[in-house]
Amino acid sequence: MLTAPTLDHPTFAQVKARFAGKKFRATEFRGQATLVVEPADLHEVMAFLKNDCGYDFLSDVIGIDYLNYPTPQPGRFAVVYNLIAYATDLRFFVKVYLNPSIPTDGIEEDPALYVDSVCDLWAGAEWTEREVFDMFGIRFKNHPDLRRILTWETYPAHPLRKDYPVRGRGEREAYNIIDRTSA
Repeated sequence: MLTAPTLDHPTFAQVKARFAGKKFRATEFRGQATLVVEPADLHEVMAFLKNDCGYDFLSDVIGIDYLNYPTPQPGRFAVVYNLIAYATDLRFFVKVYLNPSIPTDGIEEDPALYVDSVCDLWAGAEWTEREVFDMFGIRFKNHPDLRRILTWETYPAHPLRKDYPVRGRGEREAYNIIDRTSA
């Protein structure tokens, strides 16, 4: 007999009690708990997780592009936050999905690819949010210094988007070659 899976992570109950009227999705897989949050609710939920649930360390912020993913996802892009509570030794993931409103094959700023920054909660988010911006084109509202971090400022695209050509668009061929004698 199959039974419905239970979500055992204690943070799910805390979030559900605090945000009774909000829409969430939750999953646990191999002991890893993930809460899926609407983009408009992200900052409020993250502040609650830090201030009331004890998640005092933001380990990482990552971007995911689900283009051509074998199973349908609620959005093309996702931003995932990896949180750790040192006092309880708990790890918790928060994910927010975003759908582009314009074609993603260029560098145009898409108003649908914005999410609130958590730099005011965890200062360490500054670099990882910049990396997600640089590689995926997802912008973070209220970020103190949102600019490219891995590519140059005028780079013509976001290279970890799945619609970006694997061999690039000729950016490397335009480099000025500097050898040891002219450096």
